[in-house]
Amino acid sequence: MGMSLSSAFLPILASDLDPSGVLVGFVVSAWYFSRIFMELPSGVLSDRLGRRKLLVGGLALTAVGAFTCAVANSIYLLIVGRVMWGLGTALFFMNNTALILDLFEPNIRGRALGTFQGMEFIGSFIGAPMGGFMADVIGYNGVFYLAFMLIICSFSVAFISKGLRQIGKKVSSESKMPIKKVISSFGNWGITVVCINSFSRMLIMQGIMATVFQLYLNQQLGITVELIGVIMSLRTIGHIIATVTSGYLSDKLGRKPMIVAGLMIESASFYLYTLLSSFEPLLLVGLFEGFGEGMVFTSLIVLLSETVPAGLRGGAIGLYRTFMDIGGFLGPLFFMLIFGSLGAHASFLSAIAVLALNIALLTTIGSKKTAE
Repeated sequence: MGMSLSSAFLPILASDLDPSGVLVGFVVSAWYFSRIFMELPSGVLSDRLGRRKLLVGGLALTAVGAFTCAVANSIYLLIVGRVMWGLGTALFFMNNTALILDLFEPNIRGRALGTFQGMEFIGSFIGAPMGGFMADVIGYNGVFYLAFMLIICSFSVAFISKGLRQIGKKVSSESKMPIKKVISSFGNWGITVVCINSFSRMLIMQGIMATVFQLYLNQQLGITVELIGVIMSLRTIGHIIATVTSGYLSDKLGRKPMIVAGLMIESASFYLYTLLSSFEPLLLVGLFEGFGEGMVFTSLIVLLSETVPAGLRGGAIGLYRTFMDIGGFLGPLFFMLIFGSLGAHASFLSAIAVLALNIALLTTIGSKKTAE
């Protein structure tokens, strides 16, 4: 919830701080910048130092990042805050996921991870409209102070938890796959295609839906920040619905059909965004687009696990997350260049072209499990 509080207005705030618009995209992408370099090594450090230390440290860094954003009076300080926030988030989510795998037996780990993911999306659903409406009451900086207080609460719970001290201090004695071996697994074509899809998904999510979309709605269509928050929240509802339903459907129909269907729904939604100008129809398209995004999110990682042998899955997931972060970093920069020179409609059409390329690439790989 704390992370999503600023989702409705972050690029608008950045544009106010830098009217030239040169650094607006970097404000959004800075959150992913530090994560690019942390996804692979943080897993290794977690095994060597224990889960709790990095989880608590990640929450501390996240709190510092939120506070820096709250006191930022220049776009450069806002970027610094976003970088620290992203670094802490990378440590937190990597170790939180690892802790869930430590705590639960294999036969219920899927449900445990699904519950964790569902709570995350519910937090996003609450945070986006809350941040949009509160920005009008307490200002942008006040919303960041609220995020800071929420993170401090999380830090306090994690720091004093006796159960976390017991499970989090355990360090694995097993030999770990070296990072060089992890990187070499990118030579597998199935991993390559899924990583490209992961990169493209975040490129569009952060470049269009976290940057250009808000600017387009506010500056060109005149929609208020409060209503933008409502649209973002309804997108999250679509995401939640798809997460719940598409996993079951992908078991019945296959992973690739679900991913392709999700990419097609997203493409249709981006085209509709260029045709609509009033709040109500945009709200419905937001729900539709969020559903397509959720279909891809749920099935893509499962397709990855079925594309590679078990011995490569750890490295494949590390690469998957790294490419996801690279896409999140480059997306706002790439699409802001298009937005600034060619306009919002060109940005949406460019996203459709990227999605079409991903659909074509998916047809080149199989989704059956490889021999293990």
